[in-house]
Amino acid sequence: MAASKTILDIRGKQLKLETAADVASFITSVNPTKLTAIHLGGNSIGVEAAKEFGRFLETADVLELADLGDIFTGRTIEEIPAAIQALLDPLLHKTSLREINLNDNAFGERVVPFLTPFLETNHSIRVLRLNNNGLGPAGGKKIAEAVFKSAPTDGSRSNLEVVICGRNRLEDPGAAAWAKAFEAHKTLTEVQMPQNGIRMDGAEALGRGLVACPELQIVNFQDNAFIDVEMDEEGRKAVRAWGEAVKTSWPKLRFLDLSDCMLSNGEGEVPLLLEAFNDPDTKNLQNLQELRLQNNNLDAKSYEVLAQAVTKLTKLKRLDLQDNDDVEDNEHLDDIAEHLQAHGGKLIRTEEDEEEEEVEEPPEEAEEAEEIPAPLATEEKSTFEMVADTLANLMSKVHVG
Repeated sequence: MAASKTILDIRGKQLKLETAADVASFITSVNPTKLTAIHLGGNSIGVEAAKEFGRFLETADVLELADLGDIFTGRTIEEIPAAIQALLDPLLHKTSLREINLNDNAFGERVVPFLTPFLETNHSIRVLRLNNNGLGPAGGKKIAEAVFKSAPTDGSRSNLEVVICGRNRLEDPGAAAWAKAFEAHKTLTEVQMPQNGIRMDGAEALGRGLVACPELQIVNFQDNAFIDVEMDEEGRKAVRAWGEAVKTSWPKLRFLDLSDCMLSNGEGEVPLLLEAFNDPDTKNLQNLQELRLQNNNLDAKSYEVLAQAVTKLTKLKRLDLQDNDDVEDNEHLDDIAEHLQAHGGKLIRTEEDEEEEEVEEPPEEAEEAEEIPAPLATEEKSTFEMVADTLANLMSKVHVG
């Protein structure tokens, strides 16, 4: 019989916890030595409250999940560094810890020095969630360097499998540092880095770094730029790097989102990445189930290449081509739609297609079929998110001496 799990969960209570006394009522009846998960998100935690949670976590030696996302709403830039340090220091050497969630905290570059000791020291983490933290290029680079330092150097296998680091303004410097981290770990199955202001140099670096990760199953790079439309071959190096990666390196790939990535110049150019899908030497896409290519300046020539490719992508169930050129009236897209429908899949050309898909009865799937996790939400920001981004931007300009 499996041992029962002890979970402390105060998610979404919108509490403002200031003192140790505020925390006491939640932890007094919980045995930290049996704690397997702690969820603090959706509350506002001050320094003294964080220290009390930290003391509680010191003996949590079977803790597997630390959910510390969205815990600093309304906190000042003076409070957050000390509070996050108080929460992370007890976790430095927890070998049981498998997942850390730090999403939606307005860290900025200033808080990075209080995150890096944990990232460098704890080698047990499998899932790292750092989404929407306002890290900026310099902060993102330092975080990636810390993750790089945590990679094994003795030939043993890394534990890191999932990295979520979207909406952090990483830009090219941050992307290049993450590429080195990914190459060092090699064990990644999921990487999501949407909306980071990454351009072709950073995109190329990531493509080349992720080549070292043969177990990749989920890649979300939505809303970053692959090409410079004013350049020739030099401006296509990122698309070329990702095309080579698709051809040679990711046999387990199931989900790929490259929407809003400017893959083509819109003048009849077929991206090298799409040509790779149709290359006879490409044997690594047999598990691809979902491909998202919205808003990439694709046109009839690209659709012709895709029409040939989908016949080889035997597990493809969803192809999203919204906001590309002439999607509503093209014979190649008609062929793609017919082929996918015959195999239980669907082509998404317009927003109406997507809405229809949402209301359709989901088909029965085989018992062993794996569900693809939903990609990060990238819709229009809420008022809270815009305020958080503004605070993070201000924080990124303040440096600790």
